[in-house]
Amino acid sequence: MIAVVGHTDLTEDAHGVVRAALRTRLAQAPAGTGALVRAGRGLPQVYGRAAREAGRPLTVVLPAEGAVPAPLPAADRAAAGELLLLAEQVRLLPYDPAVRDTVVAADERLVGAARTLLAVWDGSPSDGSDATAHLVAYARARSVPVEVVWPAGAARTGRAERAPGVRRGRPAAGLVGRRPGTYGPGGRDLRP
Repeated sequence: MIAVVGHTDLTEDAHGVVRAALRTRLAQAPAGTGALVRAGRGLPQVYGRAAREAGRPLTVVLPAEGAVPAPLPAADRAAAGELLLLAEQVRLLPYDPAVRDTVVAADERLVGAARTLLAVWDGSPSDGSDATAHLVAYARARSVPVEVVWPAGAARTGRAERAPGVRRGRPAAGLVGRRPGTYGPGGRDLRP
């Protein structure tokens, strides 16, 4: 699997050049290599479209509360719907999409599951709203190969797009540190 992380504040014009660069990279991957992305607007949509155009099977990760998908922030719902239409597989991962720290933890799980990480990154440090540099360092520390994708014409708006209601802080009880899977009452893992 090839996962993607990156800046959430790409300009609309940047979407096209980033999509073309991602499509080219995905097309060069060995046959059968899949693409992995956490559901959301912006870069996840761009990556999903690039994966489809490159003929790569797409796996989309949705937040979960127990064994059911958790509600996404309103701003991400239409994009997630498009990604679900593009996806060949959907995985549930326990995290609270309204809490930044759990979103970063979910991205760390994606990085850990990837054979390669594509980082749509301009090289800037992480800050309170963008964790791209952290995720690149996280991948490198775990020997996950990282390919930085920042083509000519890529640009940022200068303000990370945080969905309304997204906050920093503690997650809802039981959503971080749990493996993806099927959970029953009380958070009990139901997998054999």
